[in-house]
Amino acid sequence: MTAKHILAAMALLTAALLGGAASAQTTLRIGLAEDPDIMDPTLARTYVGRIVFASFCDKLVDISPKLDIVPQLATEWQWVDDNKGLVMKLRQGVKFHDGEPMDAAAVKFSLERHLTMPGSNRKAEISALKSIEIIDDHTVKLVLDKPFAPLLAQLSDRAGMIYSPKAAQAAGDKFGQHPVCAGPFKFTERVAQDRIVLDRFADYWDKDAIHFDRIVFLPIPDTTVRLANLQSGQLDMIERMAATDLDAARKDNHLKVATITSLAYEDIIVNIHNGERWKTPLGQDKRVREALELSIDRDALNQVVFNGEFALGNQWEAPSSPWYVKDVPIPPRDVAKAKALLAAAGVPHLSFTMMVPNNTEPMRAAQVIQSMAAEAGFDIKIQAVEFATSLDLLEKGDYEAYLGGWSGRTDPDGNLYNFVGCKAPPALNFSLYCSPEVEPELDAERVGGSVAERMAHFAKIAAITLVDRPLIYLWHPKWLYAMNAKLAGFEPYPDGLIRPQGMKMQ
Repeated sequence: MTAKHILAAMALLTAALLGGAASAQTTLRIGLAEDPDIMDPTLARTYVGRIVFASFCDKLVDISPKLDIVPQLATEWQWVDDNKGLVMKLRQGVKFHDGEPMDAAAVKFSLERHLTMPGSNRKAEISALKSIEIIDDHTVKLVLDKPFAPLLAQLSDRAGMIYSPKAAQAAGDKFGQHPVCAGPFKFTERVAQDRIVLDRFADYWDKDAIHFDRIVFLPIPDTTVRLANLQSGQLDMIERMAATDLDAARKDNHLKVATITSLAYEDIIVNIHNGERWKTPLGQDKRVREALELSIDRDALNQVVFNGEFALGNQWEAPSSPWYVKDVPIPPRDVAKAKALLAAAGVPHLSFTMMVPNNTEPMRAAQVIQSMAAEAGFDIKIQAVEFATSLDLLEKGDYEAYLGGWSGRTDPDGNLYNFVGCKAPPALNFSLYCSPEVEPELDAERVGGSVAERMAHFAKIAAITLVDRPLIYLWHPKWLYAMNAKLAGFEPYPDGLIRPQGMKMQ
């Protein structure tokens, strides 16, 4: 067989694998940085899972690119009863993927499941809900035990996702294996660590905004491999491109890039009271944790790993945010003080293990932190673990420290409460931090009031938690996307989610 014949055969094989040219134009292939955890909105924890949910699980409300709350399954809402009641009008004619109607009964069922299901990661997000009243088929009233400022922001994420009661009741705790929602695409198939396949839902309420017949999500943790697959045409889009690859992607005429400042933060979570592995100098002595923070040069870390693209941080909100507590600024690196703190704690040379998701950028960041901390007397052992597995180990307390992060929420409560609150689920408060001084301030900031009133409570929380350091905040990333130059209609949002509405291949 000649070289010409071999190339022709290879082309035919590639076309067959992709379903032919026509199919390739109607299938959107997105490369993910990790494989999500369970596809059940009540139980899910991962940011990457939220990206997938955005294509098949509509919420009561959504956000705009400017972080305004906008309608989705609810078309309008009104606060009543001195802000202890929220009346929501539901969009009519909406169906779930199983053909069942999306109505007030479904909203009541979904929210109550979030509140009562064992293992729910939504309960703490909407814990102020006392009851859900059905006014008519398309009107519900959310009754609160007290005013709750973050409620609409929480309903713009997984806590506001509404799913088919019939399907959820039939599946029980196996609902995540085949979830049934009311979004533009319906769940078709999942092969762990390989792909998630969604197919277009013909009866979607906003079907004219959908231009693909199928979306295939492919987890590819290595950033270099993810970009190479995009450049070769095996993918149409990738999320969380490495900052060091930005220049190469921008110079590639076949690609285009989109970026936006995120709501997210990256941090080191320290095990201070979970399981048995917290019983180390790092977990038991806040002087050791202060020394670790002082050993890190955030700016150098940003320059080396992220080409200086990201924002430095030391709180759950970025310094540019109106919610940032300015009285507690980013501490500069101070190796001498770090050494003195370790000596005072009786551990001038301390070894500990830091678990890290086995993705390219977190591993690079961990290696830089390892090198910096060594100068102060720390010997950090890096443990690379698959992302979803790492979350299970965190919840069990089977770790000493973890380099991870949070994808961010529109209200600061969503970036804080679940990670330091005594009543927060262990699936998010991985360190099991609980402070009797912090807890009443967390409750008070949730009641609401003006920005200034809430900021007074956030300032008190910062004054305690940033000294206790159950989390050592390091930086705030940008969301970096690269895509086929022919892909039109994508708009980046600060929450980092990929909304398929309006996206098409030109």
